Amino acid sequence: MTSYAVAAVERHIRENHPGCPDFAVAYFSKEVAERNWRDAPLGKAVGITIQTFLRHQMTDYDALLLHGLNRAEAMRRVQPRVNAMLKSWRMKSKSAKRKKSQEPRNV
Repeated sequence: MTSYAVAAVERHIRENHPGCPDFAVAYFSKEVAERNWRDAPLGKAVGITIQTFLRHQMTDYDALLLHGLNRAEAMRRVQPRVNAMLKSWRMKSKSAKRKKSQEPRNV
């Protein structure tokens, strides 16, 4: 079993999902660090945690299951929304880009 330090998880999320809100980074870092992961590298552990949260909390996945859809079909239906959220988090926010472009450069 493998476990990950909160700081390492947070670093990974900030590097790979720079648009992820700070409160979400803190939440996901804690969630990943509290579990023991079998055969899951850090990236996979983060991916599983984030996708599971988004699927259950930010889509109608659970409602689809309650209405009789099987898991595979319910997941297929909500995956585009999950992917869109992940895509937006993979990009730097406009304010972060603006701040970076305003930093003085060493010439």
